[in-house]
Amino acid sequence: MADLQALQETLGYTFRDESLLRLALTHPSASGKQSSPNEDNQRMEFLGDAILQAVISDALFSLHPDHDEGTLTKARAALVNGTSLAAKAAPLGLEEHLVMSRGQRADFERGKLSALEDALEAVVAALFLDGGMDASRDFVRKTFAEELANPDKIEAIKNPKGELQELLQANSEEAPTYELLNSTGPDHDREFEVVVKHLGQALGQGRGSSKKAAETEAALAALAKIQAN
Repeated sequence: MADLQALQETLGYTFRDESLLRLALTHPSASGKQSSPNEDNQRMEFLGDAILQAVISDALFSLHPDHDEGTLTKARAALVNGTSLAAKAAPLGLEEHLVMSRGQRADFERGKLSALEDALEAVVAALFLDGGMDASRDFVRKTFAEELANPDKIEAIKNPKGELQELLQANSEEAPTYELLNSTGPDHDREFEVVVKHLGQALGQGRGSSKKAAETEAALAALAKIQAN
């Protein structure tokens, strides 16, 4: 692992308990198949994800009183998706600080985005555990400052249906399905309503001027719901 002091300077925070930062950077491969839950960053990733959701939601809500729920939901979904988080992890230098097995390091490129996403979420949790909500909030708001100030310029998720399918099939072989609920209006100006389901459970609904557009909105709604849980 590279010098943690240099990383703390980049983060803008000095840890009282440096072991928390070290744990946040420990990939599951480093602790082995028989490891306990407290030997890698997976539990911290769980906590960090919830903190990210809360801080970004609060910031968007307080900074933009003129934006409606739908706009804020799309902005949040775009900020906390895996590609966005991995992109934020890269300039922080988290990759060079990750602790992983030799074999995993050799195969790192295949799971790079996921590993960096997890590491960033775990670092947010480490900041919270060491310095409380203020420490994690300051870091998140600084890291996403430009996007939070201009939610209308946040690049939307390019392939919501693909991202939703990838997310769901990480834990299940079954793909999500899209069901047309309703179509209204004249032929030249129809509106379609679609629900996306997985394992028999409705995850999100969407409306659009075409089935494809409605399915995209449903996928975005499902991603926002999953990320908020």
